[in-house]
Amino acid sequence: MRRLLYALLGVLALLVLAALAIVAFNLRGEDKLPDVPAAFSATPAQVERGRYLALAGNCAGCHTTRGGAPYAGGLGIDTPFGTVYASNLTPDESAGIGSWSAAHFWRAMHNGRSKDGRLLYPAFPYPNFTRVSREDSDAIYAYLRTVPPAPAPNTPHKLRFPYDTQAALAVWRALFFSPGGFVPDPAKPAEWNRGAYLVDGLGHCIACHGTRNVLGATEEKLGLAGGPVENWYAPSLNSKREAGVADWDTRHVVALLKNGTSPRGSVMGPMADVVYRSTQHLSEADLQAMAVFLKQLPERAPTAAATAPARRDAGVMARGAKIYDQQCAYCHGDAGQGAEGAYPALAGSRTVKMDSTVNLVQALRHGGFLPSTAGNPRPYGMPPFGHVLDDDGIAAVLTYIRGSWGNNAPPVTQRETMRR
Repeated sequence: MRRLLYALLGVLALLVLAALAIVAFNLRGEDKLPDVPAAFSATPAQVERGRYLALAGNCAGCHTTRGGAPYAGGLGIDTPFGTVYASNLTPDESAGIGSWSAAHFWRAMHNGRSKDGRLLYPAFPYPNFTRVSREDSDAIYAYLRTVPPAPAPNTPHKLRFPYDTQAALAVWRALFFSPGGFVPDPAKPAEWNRGAYLVDGLGHCIACHGTRNVLGATEEKLGLAGGPVENWYAPSLNSKREAGVADWDTRHVVALLKNGTSPRGSVMGPMADVVYRSTQHLSEADLQAMAVFLKQLPERAPTAAATAPARRDAGVMARGAKIYDQQCAYCHGDAGQGAEGAYPALAGSRTVKMDSTVNLVQALRHGGFLPSTAGNPRPYGMPPFGHVLDDDGIAAVLTYIRGSWGNNAPPVTQRETMRR
């Protein structure tokens, strides 16, 4: 009886908090729009700039389904709370944003509200887009008005209760979101600030590379500590053991973002799609600025576990060595040396030695493919081996790779190779 009473009191407290949050947000003057929308007339230069900015923000990555009309929405984004579906951004009057004004679009970007004032889910990364300038927001809006209208209706979200309520969103926003803007650091050069604007704002890199709390809010602003995305792991951008580039030559960072590959590494999984759809299309100046910013992220110290010697089972290592010789050595070399310009070296690879083994398992089971870019139009790829190797085989060969040729990473367990 007492537990039931406590549960009821908890629900009542949540409802009170939700009501207070809704009142607080509805009273904010930031959401008031003029009764009569201001006239909007775009110039060709503004439209072209909007096209470029939409690429920088990788808007099509979420708002275009495979084989679907550009920006017509419909892509499902899986979250721990259910599936959120990207909306139609075409200028269709009924299904898209054809009836929206530039102010409506700005409010969505800056405040996370739809045309009717409804709170938007942060799967649309307005916690980052709030830093985008009104000038850039208007340019993106101008460009979207020029794409072909598509009558594709928006797909309703499929979220569990209470996450499917505006009250829950209001509480989330009260806890984790406050509209803002990009504030340049006067102690940093203009190039660094431009990189910060692109990485932390329009590029919303933390949406994948940041850890999230139990309610889905990113826990660090610039820490970019890494996190799960589409059954892959987005590695930390401020750890040399993962995807940090502090010790990289700037031109190698630029090459990675532009071509998908560089002398220091290459991309695959969801990041390959980012390079294909977004970063390969950016100017050299913007890529340089992003590289400068990323190189100066504060470095995370390695954990004690990362430096401890690993212990491996001799039988597992023997089985892994046999699988490697049969399936992997032809491309990656007998000693994991790889082939320059074609197949990456596994000896000394930080991808191989990373604490998270998610990407290794995904690449081995489903294959790993670099994006086709202007600088690397015919990239080499890795075929899938999920039809050849069972979970034990994948664990064995990865354990062997992580424990050979100077690599000293912990063995891979069967649990880590569970089907995804």
